[in-house]
Amino acid sequence: MNKLKIIDKYVLRKFIATFCLAISLIIVIIIVFDVSEKLDDFLENHAPLHLIVFQYYLNFIPSFINLFSPLFVFISVVYFTSKMAGNTEIIAILGNGISFKHFLRPYLIGSAGIAFVILILGNFIIPINNTYVTDFERKYIKNAYNNRYTNIHIQYRTGHQVYAESFDNHNNLAVRYTEEFFKGKEMIKKITADQISYDSVQDKWRAFNYTCRTMSGLKESLHRTVDTMISLPIKPNEFNINYEKVETMNFFELRDFIKQEELRGSHLVVGYRIEYYQRMFNPLAIIIMTFIGIAVSSRKQRGGMGLHLAIGIAIAFFFVIFMKITTVFATNSSLGPIMAVLLPIIVFGIAALILIKKSPK
Repeated sequence: MNKLKIIDKYVLRKFIATFCLAISLIIVIIIVFDVSEKLDDFLENHAPLHLIVFQYYLNFIPSFINLFSPLFVFISVVYFTSKMAGNTEIIAILGNGISFKHFLRPYLIGSAGIAFVILILGNFIIPINNTYVTDFERKYIKNAYNNRYTNIHIQYRTGHQVYAESFDNHNNLAVRYTEEFFKGKEMIKKITADQISYDSVQDKWRAFNYTCRTMSGLKESLHRTVDTMISLPIKPNEFNINYEKVETMNFFELRDFIKQEELRGSHLVVGYRIEYYQRMFNPLAIIIMTFIGIAVSSRKQRGGMGLHLAIGIAIAFFFVIFMKITTVFATNSSLGPIMAVLLPIIVFGIAALILIKKSPK
């Protein structure tokens, strides 16, 4: 029994050490390229060195780990398992009466541990870090948030709908604004304006080329003015709901936000739901990729580690492509967000079980 524990620790130590080394190297490479790309912005906006290091990159590292973990867990497993197979260590382990099922145990423990860490990072730690990152980008990176959002639909409450053709979050300006009031299915009031801009001093919106049409049965009244102040129960940040804002929400905040957006009738709800389910289920990809990595690299064969890595990277590539395809289908067709996230995991999970079952034992 003591011998089995030593083997478990040996494999687990190789797993964690190889993964940490691989992910550390890619983070260093990415930071080097990112610094070279943003160096002009840092110098032009006089970003302090300690903020670049501790507010920006230190808080950015968990996002890198979350993004690249499934791939580098896979590469790490293929690398050290292939090396063990090449050195006939796996044959020696199995030849000493240790079952293949027991041989998989440290892989399961290691991948489950990494998956749990990624689950906590993605749902609770990274959203906090992203708050600091976005604050830094707004201050020191040129035009980071000068964006326009188009075809915005908001149902503020039942019978009260707002539409804007576009919204400029830099100037807090909505173009081709429409506001509609309903009583049941009957429209009782409609407001239109070429533009509305937010006045933060008065906490009101200034409307240009304003038209208010009021309907009561067969009677209708019309009021027009070139420039007027209007009271609109919507703040600018409700127009520019964007992915950057969603990234700063933890699991529970994102869940509540999705419920609010559904009530508002937002057309972006599908994307938010995909993000929500990805945070929940994507850590499972780490476990799946671990077992696929074992299956393709535990057999000693001609071509060695290079062949194992080539096969492994091809499988990982198809996994990522499959995930992207299902996401596109969910966004643009009838595929549900939860199925868009779960389908690649289910398909490759079944593939992992089949490959493990056919692995030499």
